[in-house]
Amino acid sequence: MQKPSVSIYSFGMTQRSEIAILAGGCFWGMEDILRKVPGVLDTEVGYTGGRLENPRYEQVKTGTTGHAEAIRIEFDSSRLGFKTILIEYFFKMHDPTTLNRQGGDVGSQYRSAIFFVDEAQRLVAEEAIHEAASLWPQPIVTELVPAAPFYSAETYHQDYLQKNPGGYTCHWLRR
Repeated sequence: MQKPSVSIYSFGMTQRSEIAILAGGCFWGMEDILRKVPGVLDTEVGYTGGRLENPRYEQVKTGTTGHAEAIRIEFDSSRLGFKTILIEYFFKMHDPTTLNRQGGDVGSQYRSAIFFVDEAQRLVAEEAIHEAASLWPQPIVTELVPAAPFYSAETYHQDYLQKNPGGYTCHWLRR
């Protein structure tokens, strides 16, 4: 299911690799912002949280699969904490107060969700949601749910905004 955390030793430095899975609208813009964050090791866009195995974009975009467009982030937790990812990026790059919508993207596939991979992430996410509530005038509707199987999106979706500069995004860092 999920890659476990591992420690990597290189030239006397320890790197602790962890995974975060987040949904907050179209995955292109989320990936474009998060890939540039110091401590992020890798990003992959895909689908999670639904009932269909191995979904494809043509199915997910209908909103009938239960899947969300999501991003799987591998990060070095010795340099970047999960709470920092949530407070400084996730809750500022999308509007977590709009149910099943980001910008012009409407449907459950564009919902705001944190898919926690373990109990520690769940607890941190609860704290972050509470803290982020002060950033927004409306209640936060972000789902907090256990991680489900993550299915990689098609190749053309990976690194989309790098391949297509000026392509569509409704993500930017607010506040």
